[in-house]
Amino acid sequence: MDRAPGLSVRLKLTLSYTGFLMCAGALLLAAVWVLLLRYGPNGAIPTAPALAPYDIMIRGDALVALRILWSAFAPVAAISLAFLLVFGLLGGWILAGRMLAPLTRITDATRMAANGSLSHRIRLPGRRDEFRELADAFDSMLGQLEAQVAEQQRFAANASHELRTPLAITQTLLDVARKDPNRDNSELVNRLRVVNTRAIDLTEALLLLSRANQRAFTRVPVDLSLIAEEATETLLPLAEKHGVTVETSGDMTPTSGSHALLLQLITNLVHNAIVHNLPEQGTVWVTTRVHPKSVVLTVENTGEKLTPQIVSTLIEPFVRGTERIRTDHNGVGLGLAIVKSITQAHDGTLTLTPRATGGLRVTVQLPAALPTDIGSQGLQGY
Repeated sequence: MDRAPGLSVRLKLTLSYTGFLMCAGALLLAAVWVLLLRYGPNGAIPTAPALAPYDIMIRGDALVALRILWSAFAPVAAISLAFLLVFGLLGGWILAGRMLAPLTRITDATRMAANGSLSHRIRLPGRRDEFRELADAFDSMLGQLEAQVAEQQRFAANASHELRTPLAITQTLLDVARKDPNRDNSELVNRLRVVNTRAIDLTEALLLLSRANQRAFTRVPVDLSLIAEEATETLLPLAEKHGVTVETSGDMTPTSGSHALLLQLITNLVHNAIVHNLPEQGTVWVTTRVHPKSVVLTVENTGEKLTPQIVSTLIEPFVRGTERIRTDHNGVGLGLAIVKSITQAHDGTLTLTPRATGGLRVTVQLPAALPTDIGSQGLQGY
């Protein structure tokens, strides 16, 4: 934004300090003058020896004495005010400079951040005050921005790699078919279909992730327990194929958000719990709980023991947890990343915890819906 040039903050503070000092000095001199007028001529209080000549003259002629008193008082008052003016300007300029020195460091850090350097930190020393709280908040913001930019760069690089893989495979298959025109193309068509399906799934996952990050959806009251039942019923054939038992339990859990996104969230969690399970007789537990101010969805599954280090990386995009049991359905590597984005878009929290007996426990906590919202629009989820 273009702004007209104006006075600097340091000069404004200096003029403010000087103006206050001048007003204080003028009031003090005025008080002294009032005291002289009140007690000197009337003799209510004995005058000082230095004012004895004036006292004698006041007894003879009060007006003449008043003029003489003013002629003696005015130069002293003018000199005092001039001294206060110079002292206020110099002292105010120095004090304002010392007080505004932290702002200079903050401004320099802001310019460096605007030029793309997010690694710089202010690290303002000293005890906590308004400037240091501002500097600490700015350092925290820079740290978050740096982490987000680094995450976006990793995501872009990984997405490019993931999208390039099916395209490269397709190109290779087409080159082979072109070199051998007499070859049966039925196998080629099937492989191309598989590769193309994977590319479509990856693209749709990226679009869904972008939609969740941008919060481009309308919030409506929904019942998380009903959405969980819908998701589990859809995935029952997959569970039977893998020999996994899915158990659901819980009460009505009213919240607000996008039914489609929350359905995708629970579907991803249950899907991962099924495909990353024991080879035989695995179990998935889907439970919902309601609290005074929040609703909680928990998805647990049996499986091999996971270390906290592995669990901490599962939310990263394109991390498929290669040490988990099943590798016959790796997916596109965005399942839990989408769950994280949808949870954050609904102002919730996502927690991943390894189970002591093996497997994973995923907890999603969302704000509970207000009773007024439920009454006005009704619950959705079925």
